[in-house]
Amino acid sequence: MARRTAAGYSNKEIATRLELSVKTVETYRARAMEKLGLQSRSDLVRYAVQQGWLQDG
Repeated sequence: MARRTAAGYSNKEIATRLELSVKTVETYRARAMEKLGLQSRSDLVRYAVQQGWLQDG
């Protein structure tokens, strides 16, 4: 889910793809960001780049 958020998918798009509610996606994202010590979506994108999550292949 964090990978899709970092890749630019909206919460609604993620919810549809994973067959979850938008609220569930928001909650999961918020909990993951809290555990990682991230404050914003831009922090999440930076983290994803550092982890190599946004590379093709």
